[in-house]
Amino acid sequence: MDILNLIRISAKALLRNKTRTALSMLGIVIGIAAVIAVVNLGEGLKQSTANQLSDMGTNLIMVMRANQRRGGVSMGSGNVQSLKVRDCELIAKGAKNVTMVSPVVNSAGQLVNGSKNWSGTVYGGSPDYLEIRKYEIATGVNFTEEDVKKYAKVGLIGQTIVENLFDDGEDPIGKTIRVGNMPFKVIGTLKERGENGMGMDQDDLVVMPYSTVQKRMLGVDYIQQIVCSAASENVAEAAVEEVESILRVSHKIPEGGTDDFEVRTQQEMLEMMSSMTGMITTVLVAIALISLLVGCIGIMNIMYVTVTERTKEIGLRMSIGAKNSAILMQFLTESIILSLIGGVIGLLLGLLLSYVVSLAMSMPYIVNVPWMFISFVSCAILGLISGFFPALKASRTDPINALRYE
Repeated sequence: MDILNLIRISAKALLRNKTRTALSMLGIVIGIAAVIAVVNLGEGLKQSTANQLSDMGTNLIMVMRANQRRGGVSMGSGNVQSLKVRDCELIAKGAKNVTMVSPVVNSAGQLVNGSKNWSGTVYGGSPDYLEIRKYEIATGVNFTEEDVKKYAKVGLIGQTIVENLFDDGEDPIGKTIRVGNMPFKVIGTLKERGENGMGMDQDDLVVMPYSTVQKRMLGVDYIQQIVCSAASENVAEAAVEEVESILRVSHKIPEGGTDDFEVRTQQEMLEMMSSMTGMITTVLVAIALISLLVGCIGIMNIMYVTVTERTKEIGLRMSIGAKNSAILMQFLTESIILSLIGGVIGLLLGLLLSYVVSLAMSMPYIVNVPWMFISFVSCAILGLISGFFPALKASRTDPINALRYE
């Protein structure tokens, strides 16, 4: 049978019952759309995370307190007091591949300006903190080493704080606001950075001298983190080795002993985030593929019903000379057409859905072309498989019994 004629006959048969045809394709459409949307959004999230980490500086090195473990179970790092300001001083003096170092302490606090209040996070650092973390000053000035020595009550605020504590057009510079019970003077505002790859607002912060947060707010003598800037990305690994060596000596950790700190680079964090994103994407794709499989089972069920309903038609065609192979090919073609049309609609819907979500979440819109090809080929294969057994049943129909069928 001519292939074009076969497609024309199959299309006419499908159009005779438009509602059933549409419902048969629905499972394929949903499955393909889900796969394409999830894969594209996963790629966009990976790229967004990479961009955010890149904005923080590819030569950033972070030293954190190690988690406590009891019986092999991580207890977190909340009570660990292993990092001190002295560690920063030793790193600054002894690490040749490190250009800037800043201690970091932070605390959540209620910020108040007159009748307005906002819950934000206060970060304490050295004057180099902003440059290490790639924050830029929009207005005003940075605090100084003298402010650090005097535990000065001064700070710079992010744009989220500006928007929620001050009226439109009001200049925050020189104004006094409170964090908890401590008043401080706003000496600068930070340029807007937006949300990071995890959806956290990078503008909802106050940056003060670390000594102010440490002594006046928290009343502690330890710090929670150290951030460093390597001289370049090429020497980042060498800088990490220097930092680890200095801290092991400072903390009197014996050879082979367990470190009470963790050192991470931006590259390690990028790999970790990519791994997490990849795992989530894989799970969601697996769920989407299950829905695609369910759609194919739906097509198989519909094709079985169609074969049963058209038993008399099959008998008539066989009685006037239609071969078993022609009947088999007709129903196979109908199944493949259903799958391919559903696949095309699913592809378009998945692309549209991923575009809308990427736009709404301010993520890069990335189209994974290999997965589009894989999905489309899968549609054809699944259509062939799901239509084979109903088509085989139709081709083996006894024409005499089929003509008697009511």
